[in-house]
Amino acid sequence: MDLRYPRCAGLDVHKRTVVACVRIADGETVQHDVRTFGTSTDELEALGTWLRAAGCTHAVLESTGVYWKPVWTILAGDDLTLVLAHAVAVRNLRGHKSDVKDARWLADLLAHGLIRPSFVPPAAQQVLRELTRTRKQLVREITAHTHRMQKLLETANCPLDTIVTHLLGPSGRALVAGLAAGETDGERLAERLHPRSRDKRPALIRLLAGARLHPHQRVLLQQHLAVIASLEASIATIETEIAAALEPFRPAVARLVTIPGISETAAAVIVAEIGADMTRFQDAAHLRGWSGLCPGLNQSAGKHGSTRIRPGAPWLKPILVQAAWVAVRGRESYARALYHRLARRSGKKAAIVAVAASLLTAIYHMLRNDRPYEDPGPHHLATVDRQRHAQRLTARLRHLGYRVQLEEVA
Repeated sequence: MDLRYPRCAGLDVHKRTVVACVRIADGETVQHDVRTFGTSTDELEALGTWLRAAGCTHAVLESTGVYWKPVWTILAGDDLTLVLAHAVAVRNLRGHKSDVKDARWLADLLAHGLIRPSFVPPAAQQVLRELTRTRKQLVREITAHTHRMQKLLETANCPLDTIVTHLLGPSGRALVAGLAAGETDGERLAERLHPRSRDKRPALIRLLAGARLHPHQRVLLQQHLAVIASLEASIATIETEIAAALEPFRPAVARLVTIPGISETAAAVIVAEIGADMTRFQDAAHLRGWSGLCPGLNQSAGKHGSTRIRPGAPWLKPILVQAAWVAVRGRESYARALYHRLARRSGKKAAIVAVAASLLTAIYHMLRNDRPYEDPGPHHLATVDRQRHAQRLTARLRHLGYRVQLEEVA
C-alpha cells in the first residue's frame, strides 16, 4: 500500500485527555511514539509543540461530540494540516479497542490516505451555524410549551385550538392570557378575539361555558406564557446577531431568496450549513449525498433492498423539506409539476424529498456559477420526456440501418 504521509499523528480525543501517536516511517522501519496530554490550553499547546518537533505534517482526530473543537482550534496552523474523521468510518477492529490502539490505528490510516476528511467550516460560517442552530432549538422549545398549553386546556375541557387557528396568534394568546388571569366570563373573554375573528364569538362562548380550569392550571398557563415570552425575546436577540453574521454571505442569501419557498431565514440556515463556496463539493450529486437527500444504495446478488434516505444533515434537511412544501404550492412552477408527477407513483413523502433535492441542486449551481434562479416551468418534464423518447426511436432506427434526420414541426 502506498505511503502518503511518512510523518503523521493520530489523536484519540476525550473530554479530559488526548492520546497522541506519532508515526514516523523511514524506509521499511516504522516507529510509533505514544503520549497522553490533558485538554487544558497549556497541555494542548505542549501537544502541538511535540507534534511539530517530531516533524509531523498531518494529524487526524475523530469528531467526538464537541471535544475535538478546542483541540482543532489550538493545533491548527500552516505547518500542521489537521484532518477530521467520522468516528464510524475509522472504527478500529473488534477486540483491538483501547485509547493507545485507537490513536495508533488513526495514524496508520492517515499515513496511507485511507481517511476521508470531514468538512470543517471556516470561522465566519461556524459563527453563523451556531446562531442559526440555537435559534432553531429555541423555536422548538416554544413549540413544546405551546403543545403543553394545548394539552392543559384540553384537560380542562377548553380546547381553544378548535376555535382559533394558532394558540400563539393574536386571538389565541389574548384568550390564554385571560384564562390564566382568572377570567371566567365567556362574554368578556370573547371580546379578546381579533376583529377578523368576530364570527367565531358564539362558538367561543359555548366552548368557554364548559371550561373547568383549576387554580393550579391557571398558574401553569401563566408560567408557560412567561417562558414563551422569554424565549421570543432571546430569539429576537439571536436574529439580530444572525443579521450581523450574514454580512459576508449577503450575495449568496440575495440569490437564494429568489427560489420559491426559501425565505431569508431559510437562506441563512442553508448558508450556515453548506456555506457559499461550492468548490468543496465535487458536484451537485455529492452535495445531495452529503445532505442525505438521495436514495440509499442497497443491492446484492441482483436483489435490491430498501432505498430509504439516510439520516444525514439534521439541520439542513428539515429546512429544505419545509421550503419544498411551500414551493409546491406555487402555481405554474417546476416544483409543483415534479411533486405531482412523483406523488402518483412513489407517494407524497418520496415526492417532497425529491423536490427538496431539486431545490438543493439548484442552490448548488446558483452558488457555484453565481447565477440567479431560473424556474424551468411546469412543462419542462414533459419536454424532456418527449426529447428522450425521440432519441430512443432515432437510435432504434439507426440500429436498423436507416439514416435519420429529425426536424421539429412548428
